[in-house]
Amino acid sequence: MSKITEGRFELGDFELQSGTVIPNAFLGYATHGTLNEARDNVIIYPTWYTGRHSDAEPYIGPNKALDPERYFIVVPDMFTNGLSSSPSNCAPPLDGLNFPLVTPFDNVVAQYRLLSKHFGVTSVELAMGFSMSGQQAYHWGAVYPDTVKRICSICGSAKTAPHNLLYLNAYKTAMESTEGWNSGNWKTWSPKLIPVMSSIVTMMAWSQDWYREGLYRDSGADTLEEFVTSAAAFFEPWVPADLYAQTLTWMAADVSDNPLFNGDLDAALGAIKARALLLPCDTDMYFRVADNEMELSKMPNAELKVIRSSWGHIAGLPGASAEDDAFVDATLKAFLSSE
Repeated sequence: MSKITEGRFELGDFELQSGTVIPNAFLGYATHGTLNEARDNVIIYPTWYTGRHSDAEPYIGPNKALDPERYFIVVPDMFTNGLSSSPSNCAPPLDGLNFPLVTPFDNVVAQYRLLSKHFGVTSVELAMGFSMSGQQAYHWGAVYPDTVKRICSICGSAKTAPHNLLYLNAYKTAMESTEGWNSGNWKTWSPKLIPVMSSIVTMMAWSQDWYREGLYRDSGADTLEEFVTSAAAFFEPWVPADLYAQTLTWMAADVSDNPLFNGDLDAALGAIKARALLLPCDTDMYFRVADNEMELSKMPNAELKVIRSSWGHIAGLPGASAEDDAFVDATLKAFLSSE
């Protein structure tokens, strides 16, 4: 069994892109394995929408690409996920719906401090992620090009696409429409809101092919209605305001929207010197293969491998599909072993 350590890194007063300062900000995290003497055997794998650091564990283990006997794997919790500074744990006046927008850029700046200040890391072998954390992987490559050797985005993109924004706006609008949302109902789920959230996620996270093939029955649901009801498990453990803040972060994702690139997406992608591996799924309705193909043409040292799967966006979720996990693992192994 590899060494797993959970921790909390104190950031102090942390200034966001917006200029707002989060007092006594912090990052939760987990590490797997041991940092070598050169402090350069590092893989960083941030969390994603509805993800916490333990959710990355299906990808990590001996003889896997993310082998803790070889690498020091750091899984930082994204701001807003409840284990790092979030609406649910921030002191007034920034608690609840007053919590400021945190961008992927803000997350990556904080994660860099975790690695450099807390662990003394000198080089990152791989910055990787799934979905929202795949978006953070692009930021790692563009913002810290002299630190990162490789990046990998699994079912992610450099910038949230228009159709993806429409999907996220459905979450945002549903939460804002909850009776009493602004007066405290952001603390616990309204019974009327949970079915709406479940309907939205089941419509988009899995593909049309997945439903056509009846794969939802493998979850134990006999009908589509039962499956939609079971999807409430994605949301019930969360404080609604935390998930609301995560939605805003996802909507704001753009690797070029920062002082380094001033909205020039081509310049941001061109600044990624690291070797890059893009792993979209051919049936993903959030992050399309076409998005990654466009990015590929702007990146100097990138390759694209398509996950052929009926699982849609969930193909990249660790532990969801054994077949897709095996494909991702084998592709990552080859990527990490290549010069």
